[in-house]
Amino acid sequence: MSFGFKENTIDRCIYLKVNGSKFIFLILYVDDILLTTDDLGLLSETKRFLSNNFEMKDIGEAYYVIGIEIFPDRSQGLLGLSQNTYINKVLERFIIDKCSASLIPIQKGDKFSLMQCPKNDLEWKQMEDIPYASVVGSLIYAQISTRPYISLAVGMLGRHQSNLGLEHWKDAKKVLRYLQGTKNHMLTYRKYDHLEVIGYTDSNFVDALRSLFRLIGCGTLFQDLE
Repeated sequence: MSFGFKENTIDRCIYLKVNGSKFIFLILYVDDILLTTDDLGLLSETKRFLSNNFEMKDIGEAYYVIGIEIFPDRSQGLLGLSQNTYINKVLERFIIDKCSASLIPIQKGDKFSLMQCPKNDLEWKQMEDIPYASVVGSLIYAQISTRPYISLAVGMLGRHQSNLGLEHWKDAKKVLRYLQGTKNHMLTYRKYDHLEVIGYTDSNFVDALRSLFRLIGCGTLFQDLE
């Protein structure tokens, strides 16, 4: 922070320095640092500062960070993030790497309810050694890193970690099977000259969405959405 970085108030591991029209982000993970910037001069200056104050090793451009593979394509203005390797490790860990793929992580008719929880000691005993919480934790990391669209299924599964039944376990494996079939997919960011913020919501939340767009000054986009 003495070098001009400001700490992100939401995620304490992210720091930002702005120098005129130039900027640089510093992302800290334990003893690893990831730098991203729009100016090579600012990057070199930051590296020198860090090297003068800490014992560090510069390993060059980042292609793999905490289980996420990075695929930059500057000519097309694209940045792809993949968790192929991570997903393979998760599938192998839970001995499901040879499973058939599922087309979707959750479908109409899938139910998550207390009626599926164990009802007697025998059913409780059957669930004791099932690594359900570990599976949900592994899915959460994929969800927050590159697979935001499995959030609904993961959120529903997470509600039953302390009282799971066999059907919950089957549903958790369905999400793993979905990742098996889509492990080569990437979360892709594309460079745009004009950034638009566009949101989608269930009609039940239309008033909440209108308030959100008004708050961030995107009322015209809401009109398009309607």
